Amino acid sequence: MVFRGIITDAPDFDPSTDAETLYNAMKGMGSDKEAILDLVSSRSNVQRQEIIAAYKCNFGQDLIEDLKYELTGKFERLIVSLMRTPAYHDAKEINDAVKGAGTNEKVLIEVMASRNNQQIQDMVAAYKDAYGSDIEEDIIADTSGHFKKTLIVLLQGTRDESGVVDADLVEQDAQDLYAAGEEQWGTDEAKFIMILGNRSKTHLHMVFDAYEKIGETTIEDSIKNELSGDFERLMLAVVQCIRNVPMFYAKRLYKSMKGLGTADNTLIRIMISRSEIDMLDIRECFRLLYEKSLYNMIKDDTSGDYKRTLLNLCGGDDDLAGEFFPEAAQIAYKMWETSAMTKVQLRPTLRPAHDFDPAADAQALRKAMKGFGTDEDTIIDIIAQRSNAQRQEIRQTFKSLMGRDLMKDLKSELSKNLERLIIGLMLTPAEFDAKMMKKAMEGAGTDEHALIEILVTRSSEQILAMNVAYQAGYTKSMEEAINSDTSGLFCRILVSLAQGAREEDPANEERANADAQELADACNADSDDMENKFMSILCTRSFPHLRRVFQEFVRYSNKDIEQIIKKEMSGDVKNAFYAIVRSVKNQPSYFADRLYKAMKGLGTDDRALIRIMVSRSEIDLFNIRKEFKETHDVSLHEFIQGDTSGDYRKTLQLLCGGED
Repeated sequence: MVFRGIITDAPDFDPSTDAETLYNAMKGMGSDKEAILDLVSSRSNVQRQEIIAAYKCNFGQDLIEDLKYELTGKFERLIVSLMRTPAYHDAKEINDAVKGAGTNEKVLIEVMASRNNQQIQDMVAAYKDAYGSDIEEDIIADTSGHFKKTLIVLLQGTRDESGVVDADLVEQDAQDLYAAGEEQWGTDEAKFIMILGNRSKTHLHMVFDAYEKIGETTIEDSIKNELSGDFERLMLAVVQCIRNVPMFYAKRLYKSMKGLGTADNTLIRIMISRSEIDMLDIRECFRLLYEKSLYNMIKDDTSGDYKRTLLNLCGGDDDLAGEFFPEAAQIAYKMWETSAMTKVQLRPTLRPAHDFDPAADAQALRKAMKGFGTDEDTIIDIIAQRSNAQRQEIRQTFKSLMGRDLMKDLKSELSKNLERLIIGLMLTPAEFDAKMMKKAMEGAGTDEHALIEILVTRSSEQILAMNVAYQAGYTKSMEEAINSDTSGLFCRILVSLAQGAREEDPANEERANADAQELADACNADSDDMENKFMSILCTRSFPHLRRVFQEFVRYSNKDIEQIIKKEMSGDVKNAFYAIVRSVKNQPSYFADRLYKAMKGLGTDDRALIRIMVSRSEIDLFNIRKEFKETHDVSLHEFIQGDTSGDYRKTLQLLCGGED
């Protein structure tokens, strides 16, 4: 990819004239902030350094000090940071990250993972000059473990940049990485550090491709499975920057602005450091990932002169373009190809308990509920740490030994969300899904999101079992219930999914091309015909096949399937099709997003939280945890901690399985 910046050398540049303009903008009462931001954000960094020198020669004053005096807040930080050279700006960011009581690991990760050798070497020299200390010593003093070792390797600025690739070494490195992680019990972290920290980008691209063939999974998924904490996040950032630096920054920018509050330091740092390098490419990647232009995200999330300066650095609104730029289309096509080739290893957080004794568990539960008061801790420790199959044994043994119904006893002893969660765990998966479908449709309103989530993400076998459980539990078929509670095309989509008849075949290349062509042609038809065609393909084809369909759709239409669904459809139909696409692309990521929405903001959607934590704990909750952390920069464990309380929280955190 050819990197393209927004800010370039201004034509007819005269540093003395610019220095005088800035001096006049700041003299007297008040300051002309508009003149300052327009001038500073339209000059290259090299030109800004000439302006600083001319300002001192002409007026005998330090321009940066004058700017600090005249400006305030985020606008001051942005303008002053623009006036520093890239090396001194990076040095200040690192120093701010390690000085004081805590450490800002995110800054260390972002800067160290994304800079080339020359940038790192310049930063090291600038740090020494600005702070009189050695950057390596400061990082060593402030970090630890494999995270520290990797930072020190990157800090040497000695990555191979020759571009020469040895095919034999590519295969050897791929094998070594696989042997260091997926193939063995435990992880050889040193091998990951050595290979990812030193080999050339060209070489590593080929290593990652070879790794996928050996392990049938991406290097990113292996890192998520094998590593943890800041070390995991640093290694993921290194891999992301090897693959595509603009994509890495697009994700960082999105995280800095989404949700409540803005991470202004991150926003400022990235907009400044990339404005002359690859901002156009970051913009393309941003719109590809989030269906919204970076320009509009900044516009919605900031204000005043600060906003105006950032928008100048951004350079334009990509929402005005309806289709992919050529390079963005190539990225989208490659992303679907990677998704189609990847075999994700699903990892639960809850496994069968060792030395399981259903009689002992049944007796312990009875004791916990007998007499005055209830021993909730014992109930939680047993039920939340047994597999569903083991819980069914406990349920049967409880009745055999005590002559009592364990479910009724639990309902009488527990209350509110804890009761709902524990009872959910005690039901079989099919019974639980049937109950969640019933809850979503009973009463005055309908929880359409729950209906979509359940029917989209369950296998055909699970849906068929759910149908049987629904009929047995509620004396009517699930299809009848759906028909009576929903209508129109949305109803037809749900009924189609509820048949449990989705194909389970691998992708068929010829058929995938034909399906993609049909979907692309349908985009030019009227809305009813378009939605019917989408339903006929999205609700029936296997997920591996749909990955190929969505990839070829980019080639036929120069658009992304998600963009089309969001733009051309509405309401529950849009939500259903969008959920299918998200699940096809990355189902753990889809669930991570659902969990985030269940807990963010005021109030908690406890039914959604319970539904996902119970239903995924023995399937892929570990994967969901990893996606949650990567997407939202906070662990699922921490989010649950802040959003729930008491025994309910304790049970959820046991299901979560750990802190990331």
